[in-house]
Amino acid sequence: MHLHILGICGTFMGGLAALAREAGHRVTGCDANVYPPMSDQLAALGIELIEGYDAGQLELAPDLFVVGNAITRGIPLIEAILDAGRPYTSGPQWLAEHVLAGRHVLAVAGTHGKTGTTSMLAWILDAAGRAPGFLVGGVPLDFGVSARLGEPSAPFVIEADEYDTAFFDKRSKFIHYRPRTAILNNLEFDHADIFDDLAAIERQFHHLVRTVPGNGRLVVNARDEALQRVLAMGCWSEVQRFGGKKEEPGMLRARGEPHTFDVLRGGLRIARVEWSLLGEHNQMNALAAIGAAEHVGVAAEVSARALGRFHNVRRRLELRGEAAGVAVYDDFAHHPTAMRTTLDGLRRKVGAARILAAFEPRSNTMKLGAMKAQLPWALEEADLAFCHSGGLGWNAAEALRPLGARAFVAPTIDELVSQIVAAARPGDHVLCMSNGSFGGVHAKLLAALAASRPASPARTAA
Repeated sequence: MHLHILGICGTFMGGLAALAREAGHRVTGCDANVYPPMSDQLAALGIELIEGYDAGQLELAPDLFVVGNAITRGIPLIEAILDAGRPYTSGPQWLAEHVLAGRHVLAVAGTHGKTGTTSMLAWILDAAGRAPGFLVGGVPLDFGVSARLGEPSAPFVIEADEYDTAFFDKRSKFIHYRPRTAILNNLEFDHADIFDDLAAIERQFHHLVRTVPGNGRLVVNARDEALQRVLAMGCWSEVQRFGGKKEEPGMLRARGEPHTFDVLRGGLRIARVEWSLLGEHNQMNALAAIGAAEHVGVAAEVSARALGRFHNVRRRLELRGEAAGVAVYDDFAHHPTAMRTTLDGLRRKVGAARILAAFEPRSNTMKLGAMKAQLPWALEEADLAFCHSGGLGWNAAEALRPLGARAFVAPTIDELVSQIVAAARPGDHVLCMSNGSFGGVHAKLLAALAASRPASPARTAA
């Protein structure tokens, strides 16, 4: 079968393309911005990539057009597909019918931590010899790819996003996956371009809960009030809670230092995790993964040993290099809570050293300014904060005013780099946060820092 995928360079659609190619299909695709790293990964798989959505692509005559959720009416290729009556479907629908059908699906949902938790869970199952398939919205360092089919009868682990499915299907993507095990990691307001308020997202999570069978399992963050409201709407499956502050029968909890912690159930230690990750958020993600893995027969002790060898995901506090005594990191954080959590993790790592936080409000929610009032709170741990304000419809300087002289705003990447280089000094740590490429700011920073002190050339992390 020949599939032509619209929006192929997105993390979900790119992973779907890799799965389709692995399954033996001919795959071509197009996107408005064909750029690395996804374009490089797809090209390495022999997938032809086309820039843009011109109607001439109809002449490729694929068996099926697979449409990503960023594609809208009015795009020439979509109008041509509809006018010609050519067959089309959404990415989640194709995945459900051709990859997930008949498999034990473990879905990881939540506002934060989906990629890390999905990667942990896939790694645990792989280490336990289960040969799982997976689709992750990032690149787990332990696998080097964002998606693979796994054994046909093996479990499949998927990052389950609540964003809408396609221009013709406004249900959340995760409704299509029909999981037997579902992690509900946390829930906050996000995606202001499609949801009016938190209650609207809670309703979508309730719809996900409705798809989990009676012999399935929900692994639920006990601290999250929104998730408790979701369960109150109706629940028909076993519930494994994790992370609560108070002891409850059956609850999974963590106790200990950042790099070594005990996993407790009913006050008794059932496993110990010794790993390289930092932050309470990673411990919570680990508890969720352990609870989900237990549902497919992997003991907590086995999961803990696997997590001891886990190397996280690219763009999660990833050190990109060092120049002039300044370390430059890359992170995918883009929601205020994720930004605060990431900064907390770096602070635990570097102690009293200065942290310079650079960020761009790039997601649709952030561009709309729906969370601008939370930015000073998100950036509290940073000694200095630098915001790329290009393309925003709101005043970033005004939003950051509570930070006083600690905040800087620049309309271009080059100006942002100049501001950071002028402020940086040896021993500093620069954390760049964005859910996009951030205009190549990491390489530009390293080059500019090295040029500012020629005797100290930039070192790029391996």
